[in-house]
Amino acid sequence: MTKTLLEDRRTLWFVAGLTVILFAFANLPWQLDDYDQAKQAFTSFQMIKEGRWFYQQTPHEHVATKPPLVGWISAGLFAITRSWDTAWRLPSFLAAIAIAMLLFRAATSAYGTIPGLIALGAFGLNLLSPRLATLVRTDMPLALAIFLIGLLIWQKIRARTEWKPRERIYLFALLTVAMLIKGPIVYAFLLPGIALFEWRRRRVVVAGVGDPGKSPNVQSQHSAWSGWWPWIASLAVFLFWVIGGILFTPGFFDQVVMREFVARFGETIHRPQPLYFYLPHLLHKFAPWSVLIMGIAVFDLASRRWRIGAAFREMSAETFWLLCWSLGGLIAMSLIPSKRVDRIFPIVPPLCLLLAAQIAKRNSRSHRSMGRPSESVDFDSTGHRPVAAKNSATPVHRWSAAAVIVAILFTGGYTIFKIVSGYRDHHDALVVFGRNLRHEVEAHHWRYEVVSAKDEGLLLYFRKTHFIEPDRAVIEWNRGNLDALVASTEKAPALVGELRDASLSSLKSNERKKEQGRDYVLITH
Repeated sequence: MTKTLLEDRRTLWFVAGLTVILFAFANLPWQLDDYDQAKQAFTSFQMIKEGRWFYQQTPHEHVATKPPLVGWISAGLFAITRSWDTAWRLPSFLAAIAIAMLLFRAATSAYGTIPGLIALGAFGLNLLSPRLATLVRTDMPLALAIFLIGLLIWQKIRARTEWKPRERIYLFALLTVAMLIKGPIVYAFLLPGIALFEWRRRRVVVAGVGDPGKSPNVQSQHSAWSGWWPWIASLAVFLFWVIGGILFTPGFFDQVVMREFVARFGETIHRPQPLYFYLPHLLHKFAPWSVLIMGIAVFDLASRRWRIGAAFREMSAETFWLLCWSLGGLIAMSLIPSKRVDRIFPIVPPLCLLLAAQIAKRNSRSHRSMGRPSESVDFDSTGHRPVAAKNSATPVHRWSAAAVIVAILFTGGYTIFKIVSGYRDHHDALVVFGRNLRHEVEAHHWRYEVVSAKDEGLLLYFRKTHFIEPDRAVIEWNRGNLDALVASTEKAPALVGELRDASLSSLKSNERKKEQGRDYVLITH
């Protein structure tokens, strides 16, 4: 019954459909007031409004710290759709869908339908992926670029072929994309895993131990390392952008090079977090799949009488790469003092693929333990996966089915709660206020400005590129150059007293909780 449920096409379509729905709606009501979304959105806004295509500013006129690739994509989408909400959120959404499709295809082709379903469910039904899928940030596009690189290496290891020039060019292109999304952080997610894999591979080659019937010469072709030039050339492209910023953008060296990059490795500017910071957050936000991964691993070791060395020796090269890829990224990111939960997200897709490999392998061992023909998860010399000869449910099927059900209830319930609470607490108060104000401005042909405030999203809600200081606002108003001003409810009474023939309008933002920020009002004649 359990296995039939997991093999049913309707289950697959339900999980896939629910994943798309969660990706599309988990962040409703849409707003830009948290997670530095306004900073990222402002880059493409400045590109269109002011022609700043390579180096942008934040709403408070600091230098933007991220490379411009995602901003370019959003600017292009705005030119097509004429909708800023679509332009800002579509890159992350499409990247999430692409990862889900690639993950399902890779897991299904390598391990079978049920592991493919679990890999898809693990990626879509957790607390991280739906949150980042329409967040105006670079995390999901970066995760896609890193996943494509890791997947290419995984395919090379499985195919047991040498790196070809065309594949190195493809790797260079992906690394360059990752560099232009978020800089050299891509190295932290890939190079430690590659180093660990290569260390183990060379030990195997030296010892002359490998797959049955395979010579050390063949084993030596299972390399995860492509050579230096794709990595160095992509870094050179990024450094070209950095050097241009240092030479032509005031403040770039201090705010980007020193504060954003170098200071991440110190404890003076950015708030440091403990070494173990990511582990409990990952266990929680990737549940129940994190529990399933650990449970299968513990059960497998127990069945081997806790012989860890034997488990590693029997592990296929491609599965060991998935382990190195995931753990290498986790360890490297944990060593950086400055931490935030969403930064660890690029290790989630390889964890999903690793879970698929675990399920397939555990299922194979369950078959063998019952004295039946087994389903191998490793490809034979022709590259084809042997056909399973066992159809009854195994313990891993029951665990997987339970995980799918728990994930649907947990992730779905949490998402519904967040959406309902978001609308109830008026998380989109400034979005609504900005939309209403723009309608009033268009109807009355007002000249208006936004008085400086801490909420970075204000400029984007009102489609402005700069704040105006209170003193300057008073001068421009009294000269007759302004018809309306947007100000916080704290500053508005004092401003009205200095403005000629000014009064508070009935148009204002809905009241928000104190922790959500200030409320705002329109000042008119």
